[in-house]
Amino acid sequence: MNSLRQDWFSNVRNDLLAGLVVALALIPEAIAFSIIAGVDPKVGLYASFSIATVIAFVGGRPGMISAATGAMALVMVLLVKEHGLQYLLAATVLTGMLQILAGWFKLGSLMRFVGRAVIVGFVNALAILIFMAQLPELSNVSWVVYAMVAGGLGIIYLFPYITKAIPSPLVTIVVLTAISLMMGLDIRTVGDMGQLPDSLPIFLIPDIPLNWETLRIIFPYSATLAVVGLLESLMTASIVDDLTDTSSNKNRECVGQGVANIATGFLGGMAGCAMIGQSVINVKSGGRGRLSTLAAGVFLLLMVVFVGDWVARIPMAALVAVMIMVSIGTFNWASIRDLRDNPRSFSVVMLATVAVVVATHDLAQGVLVGVLLSGFFFANNISKVLHIGSVLEDQGRFRSYKITGQVFFASADRFINAFDYKEVIEKVRIDVSRAHFWDVTAVSALDKVVIKFRRENVQVEVIGLNEASATMVDRFAVHDKPEAVEQLMGH
Repeated sequence: MNSLRQDWFSNVRNDLLAGLVVALALIPEAIAFSIIAGVDPKVGLYASFSIATVIAFVGGRPGMISAATGAMALVMVLLVKEHGLQYLLAATVLTGMLQILAGWFKLGSLMRFVGRAVIVGFVNALAILIFMAQLPELSNVSWVVYAMVAGGLGIIYLFPYITKAIPSPLVTIVVLTAISLMMGLDIRTVGDMGQLPDSLPIFLIPDIPLNWETLRIIFPYSATLAVVGLLESLMTASIVDDLTDTSSNKNRECVGQGVANIATGFLGGMAGCAMIGQSVINVKSGGRGRLSTLAAGVFLLLMVVFVGDWVARIPMAALVAVMIMVSIGTFNWASIRDLRDNPRSFSVVMLATVAVVVATHDLAQGVLVGVLLSGFFFANNISKVLHIGSVLEDQGRFRSYKITGQVFFASADRFINAFDYKEVIEKVRIDVSRAHFWDVTAVSALDKVVIKFRRENVQVEVIGLNEASATMVDRFAVHDKPEAVEQLMGH
């Protein structure tokens, strides 16, 4: 009961106002993403309503906004072009099913492998993409548009000094719309983006043949949409966690995204996921609970269906001002200021993530590159944490080696090369009580060391294997298997 009250009714006024701001900002974006995907504007608008409404109940991150997104729209282009809308709706339903499976298998927990540098790079890249997306609205336009955007930014940043009772982005939209109507300004409006629907969405089953050929067509797109959607949603959840100093249930979010996409496919909408820009708008406007997400979806539908004529008159300059505010607020300026002070590996991973995302407009590729680079730097650093010391005993007939550190694929060669195989001694003892053998490559390295010494007729004793390392050695080592050793030494 306490959780219900906290998630839904602890911040009612701010959640409703924030949801209204988000709904206004969602409308032109949903239309734009529909155009990118090659479908009617109502497909994106219905999707944004459906996803936001459903995820408010089943998602794992209160206060986060999910709707139709550009990243998902780009994946759909070829499917729509070659097979049409009905196949897109079927792919959306299948996307949801795959995301539910991901949640059941707890793949949301994999977020712990995404380092801070990747998240910072992801945030900065999104801020840049959000700003770049506004440039078409600022190209080849009259000075009036620039004046309206500048005025909008002024209201956004100065109005909170007067009062924080009303979100300044909402004030900006209302004031600039009123100015545009009263002065009869000839500037681009939301209505110029595309025709708004005048009816509520209805339940429908995609009109496609239910056979293996259909599955063969839609599965690659659905799998890609599922991965991109979950990646962007989980990254956005982590960002909102930081902004609000709260935690989220990543596996529940995976299932929630799946349920929302299934519902959307049956309501004639395209697949979607969490939106960093809209989520930041929501948080900056005071939205914290699930009510803000529900309000965003409900207000969006009510506005486009019942007061579409008024919504269509909102100048794009007002929404551009809001999105520029989002871009500025999203970018992690400290990451640039501290570029020289941060560890070099952190900066390289962060900049690489930004570069790939901005160059490809593909969030998944950027995060993948960042994670791989993080893994490389981690492996390289850990491989250096390996010390091998030795002591000559028994009047020069016996040498004791003591290994301290981690032996795995990145440090295996260093481990092998640390021994003197040509030294004239009778016996070698390798003490690994302070070492750990992580993988098959490490076990193979131990095999090579033992076999090299035996080739020189030196007795070898390995002591101190911990339980996990001993299990690996028992399963994969060959130095105690005569037939394998003979084969290796024969080579």
